[in-house]
Amino acid sequence: MRNDGLQLLLAFTVLVTLSDSKTKKISLESILWGPGLENKAVLPVRFFYLQAVSKKGKNFTSSPGIDSFTVHIHGGPSNNERIRVHLNKLDRQDGTFIIRYRLYRTYPLLHIDVTNIDGSHVGRSPYVLRGSVRHEQCFCPEMDVKKWQHNMQCPEQELQVNRNLEMFRKKKMRWTDVVPAILERFPRGNFAHYAVIGNKVYQMTHGSIVGFKMFSEAIMLSMARKVRLPDMELLINLGDYPQETFSPNSLPVISWCGSEENADIVLPTYDVTESTLETLGRVTLDMMSVQGNTGPHWKDKISKGFWRGRDSRQERLDFVVMARANPDLFDAALTNFFFFPSDDEKYGPKVKHISFFDFFKFKYQINIDGTVAAYRLPYLLGGDSLVFKQDSPYYEHFYHELEPWEHYIPFNRNLSDLIEKVQWAIDHDDEAHQIARNGQAFARERLMPDKIFCYIQKVFEEYAKLFTDKPKIHEGMELLEQPSECECSSKIHDEL
Repeated sequence: MRNDGLQLLLAFTVLVTLSDSKTKKISLESILWGPGLENKAVLPVRFFYLQAVSKKGKNFTSSPGIDSFTVHIHGGPSNNERIRVHLNKLDRQDGTFIIRYRLYRTYPLLHIDVTNIDGSHVGRSPYVLRGSVRHEQCFCPEMDVKKWQHNMQCPEQELQVNRNLEMFRKKKMRWTDVVPAILERFPRGNFAHYAVIGNKVYQMTHGSIVGFKMFSEAIMLSMARKVRLPDMELLINLGDYPQETFSPNSLPVISWCGSEENADIVLPTYDVTESTLETLGRVTLDMMSVQGNTGPHWKDKISKGFWRGRDSRQERLDFVVMARANPDLFDAALTNFFFFPSDDEKYGPKVKHISFFDFFKFKYQINIDGTVAAYRLPYLLGGDSLVFKQDSPYYEHFYHELEPWEHYIPFNRNLSDLIEKVQWAIDHDDEAHQIARNGQAFARERLMPDKIFCYIQKVFEEYAKLFTDKPKIHEGMELLEQPSECECSSKIHDEL
Protein backbone atom coordinates (compact mmCIF):
# COMPACT_ATOMS: atom_id res chain seq x y z
CA MET A 1 0.00 0.00 0.00
CA ARG A 2 1.40 3.41 -0.97
CA ASN A 3 1.99 5.80 1.95
CA ASP A 4 0.96 9.38 1.07
CA GLY A 5 1.78 10.64 4.56
CA LEU A 6 -1.90 10.53 5.53
CA GLN A 7 -3.07 8.75 8.61
CA LEU A 8 -5.46 6.02 7.57
CA LEU A 9 -8.52 5.64 9.74
CA LEU A 10 -10.12 2.24 9.69
CA ALA A 11 -10.77 2.37 13.39
CA PHE A 12 -14.29 1.14 13.31
CA THR A 13 -15.99 -0.92 10.64
CA VAL A 14 -19.63 -1.86 10.93
CA LEU A 15 -20.69 -5.25 9.63
CA VAL A 16 -24.24 -6.47 9.55
CA THR A 17 -24.63 -10.16 8.86
CA LEU A 18 -27.42 -12.51 9.74
CA SER A 19 -27.54 -16.19 8.94
CA ASP A 20 -30.19 -17.23 6.42
CA SER A 21 -30.10 -20.59 4.73
CA LYS A 22 -32.24 -19.21 1.88
CA THR A 23 -29.76 -16.50 0.92
CA LYS A 24 -29.40 -15.97 -2.82
CA LYS A 25 -26.47 -14.29 -4.50
CA ILE A 26 -27.40 -10.87 -5.86
CA SER A 27 -25.92 -9.33 -8.98
CA LEU A 28 -23.25 -6.64 -8.99
CA GLU A 29 -25.81 -4.67 -11.04
CA SER A 30 -28.08 -4.32 -8.00
CA ILE A 31 -29.24 -0.73 -7.60
CA LEU A 32 -28.37 1.59 -4.71
CA TRP A 33 -29.92 5.02 -4.18
CA GLY A 34 -31.03 7.44 -1.49
CA PRO A 35 -29.93 10.44 0.59
CA GLY A 36 -27.64 8.38 2.82
CA LEU A 37 -25.22 7.85 -0.07
CA GLU A 38 -24.35 11.52 -0.36
CA ASN A 39 -23.30 14.22 2.04
CA LYS A 40 -25.80 16.92 1.12
CA ALA A 41 -28.89 15.74 2.99
CA VAL A 42 -28.33 15.90 6.76
CA LEU A 43 -30.83 13.74 8.64
CA PRO A 44 -31.05 12.33 12.17
CA VAL A 45 -30.67 8.90 10.60
CA ARG A 46 -29.21 8.71 7.12
CA PHE A 47 -30.67 6.03 4.90
CA PHE A 48 -30.48 4.54 1.45
CA TYR A 49 -32.09 1.72 -0.49
CA LEU A 50 -30.95 -1.40 -2.29
CA GLN A 51 -32.90 -3.11 -5.05
CA ALA A 52 -31.54 -6.62 -5.40
CA VAL A 53 -31.00 -7.75 -9.00
CA SER A 54 -30.55 -11.39 -9.98
CA LYS A 55 -27.63 -12.71 -12.02
CA LYS A 56 -30.06 -12.81 -14.98
CA GLY A 57 -30.52 -9.04 -14.69
CA LYS A 58 -34.05 -9.09 -13.24
CA ASN A 59 -35.17 -7.34 -10.08
CA PHE A 60 -35.91 -9.64 -7.16
CA THR A 61 -39.57 -9.34 -6.12
CA SER A 62 -39.10 -11.43 -2.99
CA SER A 63 -36.26 -11.29 -0.52
CA PRO A 64 -32.93 -12.85 -1.49
CA GLY A 65 -32.05 -12.86 2.24
CA ILE A 66 -30.86 -10.22 4.66
CA ASP A 67 -27.28 -11.51 4.44
CA SER A 68 -27.16 -11.43 0.63
CA PHE A 69 -25.03 -8.29 1.02
CA THR A 70 -22.85 -6.64 3.65
CA VAL A 71 -22.44 -2.97 4.52
CA HIS A 72 -19.19 -1.50 5.84
CA ILE A 73 -18.97 2.09 7.04
CA HIS A 74 -15.45 3.30 7.74
CA GLY A 75 -13.40 6.46 7.78
CA GLY A 76 -10.62 8.12 5.89
CA PRO A 77 -7.69 10.30 6.90
CA SER A 78 -8.21 11.80 10.34
CA ASN A 79 -6.57 11.96 13.72
CA ASN A 80 -7.16 8.30 14.49
CA GLU A 81 -10.63 9.10 15.79
CA ARG A 82 -13.14 6.29 16.09
CA ILE A 83 -16.29 6.42 14.02
CA ARG A 84 -19.34 5.92 16.17
CA VAL A 85 -22.22 4.71 14.06
CA HIS A 86 -25.39 2.72 14.56
CA LEU A 87 -26.10 0.70 11.41
CA ASN A 88 -29.23 -1.28 10.67
CA LYS A 89 -30.58 -3.20 7.65
CA LEU A 90 -34.28 -3.68 7.02
CA ASP A 91 -35.61 -6.30 4.63
CA ARG A 92 -38.81 -5.12 2.96
CA GLN A 93 -39.46 -8.66 1.67
CA ASP A 94 -40.04 -7.46 -1.90
CA GLY A 95 -36.46 -7.53 -3.16
CA THR A 96 -35.63 -4.14 -1.67
CA PHE A 97 -33.86 -3.16 1.54
CA ILE A 98 -33.46 -0.03 3.64
CA ILE A 99 -30.00 0.55 5.08
CA ARG A 100 -29.95 3.22 7.77
CA TYR A 101 -27.23 4.58 9.99
CA ARG A 102 -26.93 7.19 12.71
CA LEU A 103 -23.70 9.11 13.24
CA TYR A 104 -22.71 10.48 16.63
CA ARG A 105 -19.98 12.84 15.43
CA THR A 106 -19.08 14.79 12.33
CA TYR A 107 -16.35 13.28 10.14
CA PRO A 108 -14.27 14.73 7.31
CA LEU A 109 -14.65 11.58 5.24
CA LEU A 110 -16.89 8.55 5.20
CA HIS A 111 -16.65 5.40 3.08
CA ILE A 112 -19.72 3.23 2.49
CA ASP A 113 -18.98 -0.17 1.02
CA VAL A 114 -21.83 -2.44 -0.06
CA THR A 115 -20.55 -5.85 -1.08
CA ASN A 116 -21.92 -9.14 -2.30
CA ILE A 117 -21.49 -12.33 -0.28
CA ASP A 118 -18.33 -13.01 -2.27
CA GLY A 119 -16.87 -9.62 -1.30
CA SER A 120 -17.35 -7.87 -4.65
CA HIS A 121 -18.85 -4.38 -4.66
CA VAL A 122 -22.52 -3.92 -5.55
CA GLY A 123 -23.82 -1.19 -7.85
CA ARG A 124 -21.62 1.91 -7.69
CA SER A 125 -20.07 0.98 -4.37
CA PRO A 126 -17.80 2.15 -2.81
CA TYR A 127 -19.32 5.54 -2.01
CA VAL A 128 -17.13 8.26 -0.54
CA LEU A 129 -18.80 11.12 1.35
CA ARG A 130 -16.37 14.02 1.56
CA GLY A 131 -16.21 17.34 3.30
CA SER A 132 -17.65 17.30 6.81
CA VAL A 133 -20.17 14.48 7.06
CA ARG A 134 -22.40 15.94 9.75
CA HIS A 135 -24.47 14.31 12.45
CA GLU A 136 -27.88 15.36 13.73
CA GLN A 137 -26.64 17.57 16.57
CA CYS A 138 -24.39 19.62 14.31
CA PHE A 139 -25.45 23.28 14.05
CA CYS A 140 -24.34 24.03 10.49
CA PRO A 141 -27.44 25.28 8.66
CA GLU A 142 -27.49 25.62 4.89
CA MET A 143 -27.86 29.35 4.24
CA ASP A 144 -29.31 28.96 0.74
CA VAL A 145 -32.86 27.65 1.21
CA LYS A 146 -33.29 26.74 -2.46
CA LYS A 147 -30.08 24.73 -2.35
CA TRP A 148 -31.26 22.90 0.77
CA GLN A 149 -34.57 22.06 -0.90
CA HIS A 150 -32.69 20.78 -3.94
CA ASN A 151 -30.33 18.69 -1.82
CA MET A 152 -33.29 17.18 0.03
CA GLN A 153 -35.19 16.63 -3.24
CA CYS A 154 -38.21 18.37 -1.75
CA PRO A 155 -41.46 18.51 -3.72
CA GLU A 156 -42.03 21.84 -5.46
CA GLN A 157 -45.49 22.11 -3.95
CA GLU A 158 -47.06 20.84 -0.72
CA LEU A 159 -50.80 20.41 -1.22
CA GLN A 160 -51.72 20.77 2.44
CA VAL A 161 -49.61 23.91 2.94
CA ASN A 162 -51.41 25.59 0.06
CA ARG A 163 -54.83 24.49 1.38
CA ASN A 164 -54.09 25.81 4.87
CA LEU A 165 -52.56 29.12 3.87
CA GLU A 166 -54.84 30.12 0.99
CA MET A 167 -57.27 32.08 3.12
CA PHE A 168 -54.52 33.86 5.03
CA ARG A 169 -52.65 34.97 1.91
CA LYS A 170 -55.48 37.38 1.16
CA LYS A 171 -54.79 39.28 4.38
CA LYS A 172 -52.03 41.63 5.44
CA MET A 173 -51.11 40.49 8.92
CA ARG A 174 -48.75 41.74 11.61
CA TRP A 175 -47.23 39.67 14.37
CA THR A 176 -47.86 42.53 16.78
CA ASP A 177 -51.59 42.07 16.13
CA VAL A 178 -51.90 38.32 15.53
CA VAL A 179 -49.99 36.94 18.53
CA PRO A 180 -51.98 38.76 21.24
CA ALA A 181 -55.21 38.13 19.32
CA ILE A 182 -54.66 34.36 19.36
CA LEU A 183 -53.90 34.36 23.08
CA GLU A 184 -56.96 36.49 23.77
CA ARG A 185 -59.25 34.32 21.62
CA PHE A 186 -58.10 31.07 23.25
CA PRO A 187 -57.47 31.96 26.91
CA ARG A 188 -57.65 28.29 27.95
CA GLY A 189 -55.37 27.12 25.16
CA ASN A 190 -51.92 25.65 25.63
CA PHE A 191 -49.36 27.11 23.27
CA ALA A 192 -45.65 27.15 22.64
CA HIS A 193 -44.73 30.63 21.45
CA TYR A 194 -41.59 30.85 19.32
CA ALA A 195 -39.59 33.69 17.89
CA VAL A 196 -36.97 32.81 15.30
CA ILE A 197 -34.54 35.65 14.67
CA GLY A 198 -31.20 35.16 12.92
CA ASN A 199 -31.87 31.40 13.01
CA LYS A 200 -31.83 31.46 16.80
CA VAL A 201 -34.92 30.00 18.44
CA TYR A 202 -36.59 31.62 21.46
CA GLN A 203 -39.47 30.04 23.35
CA MET A 204 -42.09 30.72 25.99
CA THR A 205 -45.29 28.86 26.82
CA HIS A 206 -48.86 29.87 27.55
CA GLY A 207 -51.27 27.64 29.45
CA SER A 208 -51.08 25.04 32.19
CA ILE A 209 -50.59 21.82 30.18
CA VAL A 210 -47.49 22.43 28.09
CA GLY A 211 -45.50 19.21 28.41
CA PHE A 212 -45.81 18.52 24.69
CA LYS A 213 -43.56 21.51 24.01
CA MET A 214 -40.75 18.92 24.05
CA PHE A 215 -41.83 17.87 20.55
CA SER A 216 -42.21 21.34 19.06
CA GLU A 217 -38.97 22.46 20.71
CA ALA A 218 -37.07 19.47 19.32
CA ILE A 219 -38.24 20.00 15.73
CA MET A 220 -37.64 23.76 15.83
CA LEU A 221 -34.04 23.23 16.93
CA SER A 222 -33.49 20.40 14.48
CA MET A 223 -34.78 22.48 11.56
CA ALA A 224 -32.59 25.44 12.54
CA ARG A 225 -29.53 23.17 12.52
CA LYS A 226 -30.22 22.12 8.93
CA VAL A 227 -31.40 25.22 7.09
CA ARG A 228 -31.71 28.89 7.83
CA LEU A 229 -35.28 29.52 8.93
CA PRO A 230 -37.10 32.76 8.15
CA ASP A 231 -37.42 35.31 10.90
CA MET A 232 -40.87 34.72 12.34
CA GLU A 233 -43.09 34.27 15.35
CA LEU A 234 -45.48 31.37 15.68
CA LEU A 235 -47.85 29.89 18.21
CA ILE A 236 -48.02 26.09 18.13
CA ASN A 237 -51.10 24.56 19.69
CA LEU A 238 -49.89 21.87 22.13
CA GLY A 239 -53.24 20.10 22.34
CA ASP A 240 -54.72 17.52 20.01
CA TYR A 241 -57.81 19.46 18.98
CA PRO A 242 -57.53 22.12 16.26
CA GLN A 243 -58.58 25.51 17.57
CA GLU A 244 -59.54 28.09 14.96
CA THR A 245 -62.84 28.12 13.09
CA PHE A 246 -63.36 29.43 9.56
CA SER A 247 -64.41 33.08 9.48
CA PRO A 248 -63.29 36.39 7.94
CA ASN A 249 -61.37 36.94 11.18
CA SER A 250 -59.64 33.54 11.35
CA LEU A 251 -56.17 33.63 12.90
CA PRO A 252 -53.19 31.49 11.81
CA VAL A 253 -52.96 28.95 14.63
CA ILE A 254 -50.50 26.10 13.99
CA SER A 255 -51.60 22.62 15.11
CA TRP A 256 -50.64 18.96 14.78
CA CYS A 257 -54.09 17.93 13.63
CA GLY A 258 -56.48 19.65 11.27
CA SER A 259 -60.22 19.51 10.74
CA GLU A 260 -62.48 20.33 7.82
CA GLU A 261 -64.32 22.57 10.30
CA ASN A 262 -61.19 24.42 11.42
CA ALA A 263 -58.71 26.81 9.84
CA ASP A 264 -55.57 25.67 11.65
CA ILE A 265 -52.27 25.38 9.75
CA VAL A 266 -51.17 21.76 10.09
CA LEU A 267 -47.71 20.42 10.94
CA PRO A 268 -46.84 16.72 11.03
CA THR A 269 -48.08 15.21 14.30
CA TYR A 270 -45.87 15.10 17.35
CA ASP A 271 -45.82 11.30 16.95
CA VAL A 272 -44.38 11.42 13.43
CA THR A 273 -42.07 14.24 14.49
CA GLU A 274 -40.62 12.25 17.36
CA SER A 275 -40.21 9.08 15.34
CA THR A 276 -38.41 11.09 12.65
CA LEU A 277 -35.97 12.59 15.15
CA GLU A 278 -35.52 9.52 17.33
CA THR A 279 -35.19 6.70 14.80
CA LEU A 280 -32.55 4.24 16.07
CA GLY A 281 -32.93 6.08 19.37
CA ARG A 282 -35.62 6.00 22.00
CA VAL A 283 -38.52 5.02 19.70
CA THR A 284 -39.23 1.51 18.45
CA LEU A 285 -41.80 2.45 15.80
CA ASP A 286 -40.91 4.68 12.87
CA MET A 287 -41.55 4.88 9.15
CA MET A 288 -38.50 2.80 8.33
CA SER A 289 -38.75 0.08 10.98
CA VAL A 290 -42.37 -0.63 10.06
CA GLN A 291 -41.29 -1.38 6.47
CA GLY A 292 -38.97 -4.10 7.74
CA ASN A 293 -41.62 -5.70 9.94
CA THR A 294 -44.69 -6.15 7.76
CA GLY A 295 -45.52 -9.65 8.91
CA PRO A 296 -46.23 -12.65 6.68
CA HIS A 297 -46.68 -12.36 2.93
CA TRP A 298 -50.16 -11.27 1.87
CA LYS A 299 -51.37 -14.79 1.07
CA ASP A 300 -50.34 -15.97 4.54
CA LYS A 301 -51.98 -13.17 6.52
CA ILE A 302 -55.18 -13.71 8.49
CA SER A 303 -58.19 -12.48 6.50
CA LYS A 304 -59.72 -10.43 9.28
CA GLY A 305 -59.98 -6.79 10.22
CA PHE A 306 -57.67 -6.05 13.15
CA TRP A 307 -57.77 -3.29 15.76
CA ARG A 308 -56.37 -2.53 19.22
CA GLY A 309 -56.68 0.72 21.13
CA ARG A 310 -58.16 2.65 24.00
CA ASP A 311 -61.75 3.85 24.41
CA SER A 312 -61.21 7.41 23.19
CA ARG A 313 -64.32 7.52 20.94
CA GLN A 314 -67.78 5.95 20.98
CA GLU A 315 -67.23 4.36 17.57
CA ARG A 316 -64.33 2.40 19.01
CA LEU A 317 -66.66 0.86 21.57
CA ASP A 318 -69.25 0.22 18.88
CA PHE A 319 -66.65 -1.48 16.74
CA VAL A 320 -65.60 -3.81 19.54
CA VAL A 321 -69.24 -4.82 19.97
CA MET A 322 -69.47 -5.40 16.21
CA ALA A 323 -66.27 -7.46 16.23
CA ARG A 324 -67.46 -9.66 19.10
CA ALA A 325 -70.62 -10.36 17.10
CA ASN A 326 -68.60 -11.14 13.94
CA PRO A 327 -65.47 -13.01 15.06
CA ASP A 328 -65.03 -14.49 11.57
CA LEU A 329 -64.45 -10.97 10.19
CA PHE A 330 -62.73 -9.06 13.00
CA ASP A 331 -60.21 -9.33 15.81
CA ALA A 332 -60.69 -6.21 17.93
CA ALA A 333 -60.26 -5.41 21.60
CA LEU A 334 -59.74 -2.49 23.96
CA THR A 335 -56.40 -2.05 25.69
CA ASN A 336 -57.53 0.57 28.19
CA PHE A 337 -60.64 2.26 29.56
CA PHE A 338 -60.29 5.94 30.32
CA PHE A 339 -63.18 7.89 28.79
CA PHE A 340 -65.98 5.36 29.31
CA PRO A 341 -66.85 2.89 32.09
CA SER A 342 -65.59 -0.61 31.47
CA ASP A 343 -68.15 -3.32 30.83
CA ASP A 344 -66.64 -6.77 30.40
CA GLU A 345 -69.91 -8.36 29.43
CA LYS A 346 -70.49 -5.89 26.59
CA TYR A 347 -66.96 -5.07 25.45
CA GLY A 348 -64.98 -7.97 26.80
CA PRO A 349 -62.09 -7.55 29.23
CA LYS A 350 -59.34 -5.18 28.22
CA VAL A 351 -56.32 -6.93 26.71
CA LYS A 352 -52.59 -6.38 26.91
CA HIS A 353 -50.77 -4.26 24.37
CA ILE A 354 -49.03 -6.17 21.61
CA SER A 355 -46.21 -5.12 19.31
CA PHE A 356 -47.40 -2.88 16.51
CA PHE A 357 -45.55 -5.12 14.10
CA ASP A 358 -47.86 -7.99 15.09
CA PHE A 359 -50.76 -6.00 13.63
CA PHE A 360 -49.50 -7.03 10.22
CA LYS A 361 -50.29 -10.69 10.79
CA PHE A 362 -53.74 -9.56 9.59
CA LYS A 363 -54.70 -8.48 6.08
CA TYR A 364 -57.01 -5.66 7.09
CA GLN A 365 -56.22 -2.77 9.44
CA ILE A 366 -59.17 -0.81 10.82
CA ASN A 367 -58.36 2.87 11.42
CA ILE A 368 -60.88 4.62 13.71
CA ASP A 369 -60.45 8.13 15.09
CA GLY A 370 -59.30 8.63 18.66
CA THR A 371 -59.84 11.98 20.32
CA VAL A 372 -58.99 13.39 16.89
CA ALA A 373 -57.36 11.64 13.92
CA ALA A 374 -55.76 8.31 14.82
CA TYR A 375 -52.05 9.06 14.57
CA ARG A 376 -51.22 5.46 13.67
CA LEU A 377 -52.32 5.85 10.05
CA PRO A 378 -48.82 6.60 8.62
CA TYR A 379 -47.49 3.36 10.08
CA LEU A 380 -50.51 1.31 9.01
CA LEU A 381 -50.02 2.52 5.43
CA GLY A 382 -46.34 1.63 5.59
CA GLY A 383 -47.07 -2.03 6.32
CA ASP A 384 -48.23 -4.69 3.90
CA SER A 385 -51.89 -4.70 4.93
CA LEU A 386 -55.00 -3.00 3.58
CA VAL A 387 -56.17 0.02 5.56
CA PHE A 388 -59.87 0.68 6.15
CA LYS A 389 -60.20 4.32 7.18
CA GLN A 390 -63.21 5.82 8.95
CA ASP A 391 -64.73 8.89 7.30
CA SER A 392 -63.65 11.80 9.46
CA PRO A 393 -63.44 15.59 9.56
CA TYR A 394 -59.98 15.28 11.16
CA TYR A 395 -56.80 14.98 9.16
CA GLU A 396 -53.02 14.84 9.40
CA HIS A 397 -50.75 16.81 7.10
CA PHE A 398 -50.84 14.23 4.28
CA TYR A 399 -54.47 13.05 4.24
CA HIS A 400 -55.56 15.22 1.33
CA GLU A 401 -53.03 13.49 -0.93
CA LEU A 402 -54.68 10.12 -0.27
CA GLU A 403 -57.39 8.81 -2.57
CA PRO A 404 -60.13 6.47 -1.30
CA TRP A 405 -60.21 3.12 -3.11
CA GLU A 406 -56.71 3.82 -4.38
CA HIS A 407 -54.70 4.02 -1.14
CA TYR A 408 -57.30 2.79 1.37
CA ILE A 409 -60.94 1.70 1.65
CA PRO A 410 -63.24 4.25 3.32
CA PHE A 411 -66.13 3.36 5.60
CA ASN A 412 -68.93 5.39 7.14
CA ARG A 413 -68.30 7.29 10.32
CA ASN A 414 -71.03 5.31 12.11
CA LEU A 415 -69.49 2.00 10.89
CA SER A 416 -72.73 1.08 9.09
CA ASP A 417 -70.97 -0.25 5.97
CA LEU A 418 -67.79 -1.67 7.52
CA ILE A 419 -68.90 -5.32 7.42
CA GLU A 420 -69.86 -4.91 3.78
CA LYS A 421 -66.50 -3.31 2.91
CA VAL A 422 -64.45 -6.00 4.63
CA GLN A 423 -66.48 -8.70 2.93
CA TRP A 424 -65.79 -6.98 -0.42
CA ALA A 425 -62.06 -7.17 0.28
CA ILE A 426 -62.32 -10.87 1.11
CA ASP A 427 -64.21 -11.51 -2.14
CA HIS A 428 -61.83 -9.34 -4.23
CA ASP A 429 -58.46 -10.36 -2.91
CA ASP A 430 -56.35 -9.19 -5.85
CA GLU A 431 -57.93 -5.74 -5.93
CA ALA A 432 -57.62 -5.47 -2.14
CA HIS A 433 -53.94 -6.36 -2.28
CA GLN A 434 -53.32 -3.73 -4.96
CA ILE A 435 -54.91 -1.02 -2.82
CA ALA A 436 -52.70 -2.12 0.06
CA ARG A 437 -49.65 -1.86 -2.19
CA ASN A 438 -50.68 1.61 -3.36
CA GLY A 439 -51.00 2.81 0.22
CA GLN A 440 -47.63 1.35 1.06
CA ALA A 441 -46.02 3.01 -1.96
CA PHE A 442 -47.47 6.36 -0.88
CA ALA A 443 -46.05 6.00 2.63
CA ARG A 444 -42.65 5.01 1.28
CA GLU A 445 -42.52 8.08 -0.93
CA ARG A 446 -44.25 10.82 1.08
CA LEU A 447 -43.87 9.94 4.76
CA MET A 448 -40.16 9.21 5.05
CA PRO A 449 -38.03 11.47 7.31
CA ASP A 450 -36.58 13.60 4.50
CA LYS A 451 -40.08 14.48 3.28
CA ILE A 452 -41.20 15.35 6.83
CA PHE A 453 -38.40 17.94 7.04
CA CYS A 454 -39.31 19.25 3.58
CA TYR A 455 -42.91 19.75 4.61
CA ILE A 456 -42.07 21.55 7.85
CA GLN A 457 -39.63 23.87 6.09
CA LYS A 458 -42.28 24.72 3.49
CA VAL A 459 -44.82 25.54 6.21
CA PHE A 460 -42.38 27.94 7.88
CA GLU A 461 -41.28 29.51 4.60
CA GLU A 462 -44.81 30.21 3.38
CA TYR A 463 -46.16 31.13 6.82
CA ALA A 464 -43.51 33.82 7.34
CA LYS A 465 -44.51 35.47 4.04
CA LEU A 466 -47.95 36.24 5.46
CA PHE A 467 -46.63 38.98 7.76
CA THR A 468 -45.59 42.53 7.01
CA ASP A 469 -43.75 43.50 10.20
CA LYS A 470 -40.65 42.15 11.93
CA PRO A 471 -40.93 39.56 14.70
CA LYS A 472 -39.53 40.30 18.13
CA ILE A 473 -38.20 38.52 21.19
CA HIS A 474 -40.80 38.90 23.91
CA GLU A 475 -40.16 39.40 27.58
CA GLY A 476 -40.10 36.00 29.25
CA MET A 477 -38.75 34.15 26.22
CA GLU A 478 -35.69 31.97 26.65
CA LEU A 479 -33.08 31.17 24.04
CA LEU A 480 -33.09 27.47 23.20
CA GLU A 481 -29.47 26.43 23.15
CA GLN A 482 -28.12 24.38 20.29
CA PRO A 483 -25.47 21.71 20.99
CA SER A 484 -22.14 23.41 21.66
CA GLU A 485 -19.75 20.95 20.04
CA CYS A 486 -19.81 20.71 16.28
CA GLU A 487 -17.20 20.57 13.56
CA CYS A 488 -18.19 22.87 10.72
CA SER A 489 -17.02 26.05 9.05
CA SER A 490 -16.94 29.11 11.28
CA LYS A 491 -18.07 31.11 8.26
CA ILE A 492 -21.60 29.85 8.77
CA HIS A 493 -21.71 31.06 12.35
CA ASP A 494 -20.25 34.42 11.37
CA GLU A 495 -23.16 34.91 8.97
CA LEU A 496 -25.84 34.18 11.55
